[in-house]
Amino acid sequence: MSFKLTDPPIEDRSRELWLQHAAGFIIFEDIRNYAIDRIPTDSDEKTRAAIINGIDDAVYGLMMIMDGVTGTLQNSEYTVRIESKILLEKKGGILQEINTLEGDGMCMGFHSWKEGDFGEDDIYMQSHRKSY
Repeated sequence: MSFKLTDPPIEDRSRELWLQHAAGFIIFEDIRNYAIDRIPTDSDEKTRAAIINGIDDAVYGLMMIMDGVTGTLQNSEYTVRIESKILLEKKGGILQEINTLEGDGMCMGFHSWKEGDFGEDDIYMQSHRKSY
């Protein structure tokens, strides 16, 4: 399904939240819903529910890494960690960048995003969404 991005809010805090919700939307569309769409159609409801629960656990695990809750390897001298950024670009130039380690928390949005709630300001111009 193709989604057309809306213009971001002007006010700084609203735009920052909008960007984080947009990142959640991308993760849910391009990871969670992608995986759910690949569940065999002949799966019974109990199996389907177990598979979706596993998908949700994996997505939440990714979000914990994005928030810095988990995902660090270290010894007395070195540390390896994963950082992720959310970028807002306009015609090739970066307008705003959020490091998810410094954001409001991707994990905090998880449950509302599962319900299709991606914040006060619309992210995309599409009135229908598939419900899982």
